[in-house]
Amino acid sequence: MTIDTLALWHDVVRTREAGGLESLLAEDIVFHSPVVHTPQPGKAIATRYLAAALRVFGNESFRYVREIAGDHDAVLEFQVEIDGIVVNGVDMIRWDDEGRIVDFKVMLRPLKAINLIHEKMAAMLRAGA
Repeated sequence: MTIDTLALWHDVVRTREAGGLESLLAEDIVFHSPVVHTPQPGKAIATRYLAAALRVFGNESFRYVREIAGDHDAVLEFQVEIDGIVVNGVDMIRWDDEGRIVDFKVMLRPLKAINLIHEKMAAMLRAGA
């Protein structure tokens, strides 16, 4: 059964419910963090990173401002304000024929935002989010 990847992703982001990641992520997903040098393979680690990101980025100012989508991939540009800093970034998502996400890359700007997100994500991951 094929799932509607982007619709499910938008639901997860809107509700901030990390439980929705279970059916959305492939077992062999690779996650690319804007602050970790190496790609992070596997569903467990991708779920940890994305669940933490839902909490760090999950405030009322978060919004996707542009979406470019193909048959198996999409680039979603977002903007959010955190601690008075406007963070601009993109989620680059690729999925398989069943609609499960197999590759998720996050890119951020400006440098001040990258440093802030690095600090907040590290704290969230240490806390076990």
